[in-house]
Amino acid sequence: MTTVGFIGSGNIGVTIARLAIEAGHQVVLSNSRGPETLADTVAELGPRASAATSGEAAAAGDIVVVTVPVKAFPHVPAVPLAGKTVIDTCNYGPERDGHIPELDSQSLTSSELLLRYIPDAGVVKAFNNIFFKHLLSLARPAGAPDRSYLPIAGDSAQAKAAATEFIESIGYSVVDAGPLADSWRQATGTPVWGTPYGPYSNEKGRPADEDTIRAALAAATR
Repeated sequence: MTTVGFIGSGNIGVTIARLAIEAGHQVVLSNSRGPETLADTVAELGPRASAATSGEAAAAGDIVVVTVPVKAFPHVPAVPLAGKTVIDTCNYGPERDGHIPELDSQSLTSSELLLRYIPDAGVVKAFNNIFFKHLLSLARPAGAPDRSYLPIAGDSAQAKAAATEFIESIGYSVVDAGPLADSWRQATGTPVWGTPYGPYSNEKGRPADEDTIRAALAAATR
């Protein structure tokens, strides 16, 4: 059993938490408004879930999921994340985040920007390319013929291995999409973002196999 900390508890975060609990993990949720605002979510998720401050969630997690607006990266607690695998689900949106020069100029990916704020963590980009309702509905047990694949990117082999083990435990297989510098291939608007899993109007989604995800990553252009 793994304890998964969450910095941010929006749709993607809560969906990952739900899948993690179903797989037998513990989850510790946090958000920017305080643990008391998560009481209803924790009650719904059940006894394997708890709420805490972001620092406490970061400290508690064997793996920590960061799922916040990119503009909130400076507030992610760096010290308790040192040495940990951090899964970054975040997508940059200037209309929400404001303009960030390094991202607008493409000199950095958003995950590389996060790593600047938490330099001692092993950052892995994952879950940022799938609609939260599809993430929930497409989870399948290992060996299922219609199991879907998710791309991951990261610079640390150890962190990638830990993230892969976690993702596989909650119902997905993984395609290694390279280092963080290549994580733009799964960013908003790329071929692998959303499309392989079907339209938002189909809440059940459609499975996406390894070849589909690899082809979509290869088709990405900047």
